Amino acid sequence: MEAEQREAARPKVLLVDGMALLFRAYYASSYSGYIQKTSAGLPTNAVHGFVKYFTDAIKRFRPTHVVCCWDMGSATFRTEQFADYKGNRGEPPEELIPQFDLVKEVVDCFGVPNVGLRGYEADDCIGTLARYYAAESAHVFVLTGDHDLLQVVAERVHVVIMKKGLSNYAVYDETALLQERGLTPRQIIELKGLTGDTSDNYPGVKGIGEKTALKLLAEYGDIDRILANLAALPAGVRKKIEQSLDMLHLSRDLATIRCDVPVSCPIDTCAWSPDLHRLRLKFEELEFKGLAQQIG
Repeated sequence: MEAEQREAARPKVLLVDGMALLFRAYYASSYSGYIQKTSAGLPTNAVHGFVKYFTDAIKRFRPTHVVCCWDMGSATFRTEQFADYKGNRGEPPEELIPQFDLVKEVVDCFGVPNVGLRGYEADDCIGTLARYYAAESAHVFVLTGDHDLLQVVAERVHVVIMKKGLSNYAVYDETALLQERGLTPRQIIELKGLTGDTSDNYPGVKGIGEKTALKLLAEYGDIDRILANLAALPAGVRKKIEQSLDMLHLSRDLATIRCDVPVSCPIDTCAWSPDLHRLRLKFEELEFKGLAQQIG
């Protein structure tokens, strides 16, 4: 009983992948062609949807502390390593661009820190803060739609994957990840190294798909052991790997979320304590009538 009470008393930190929520909200609300705007013509559909996703997660997971992490531009150490990294992505929709700064204003009104670091991705900030808070004995929940973040699952670190619709989540700890995917958190990286990632535009080993990669990882555990046993692999698989060794190592590095970047957000600075007055005024400014009434 005492152990259960101690666990329940630990801080619970919600780390929000801001871009994942914002883009999801934009496309979920704009598929019909209608873009919600203020009377002055300012697009607000993505911000409005972001607030709905954000507050739903607050109600579901009831954190004691909240942080929101953001990308700070497309140029990162990964684009320095591989110029084509995410090079297949077009420019964001015109109506979304003014909402990047606007959503951070709303997050600030919630009393939630906005965290980002130039040269790194939001994922790296999330991974670093998740490790830090877990070491401080907090329970951490990472809210995202990005399966790459499953690699940061650890003791007291859960990754919450948003599924289609509202209030629809898949929550992963190490046990759930192993049961559903047959992988450890570290093997999420190894899998990406072998198969690459079409979304992030790096190739991995040409000709190696997920089925073959999963079979190799089940047998050998990681890329280093696969390479140590090349002679035992089927000739076709061995040849593909030998012809892509440099890209294999690069892809694994690109897939690795950095958990030691120079970003800081002490736990005493992110306690969940929204300023309801500021929120109501901001929602009125953005003409979020329903949300303003809820706050009121």
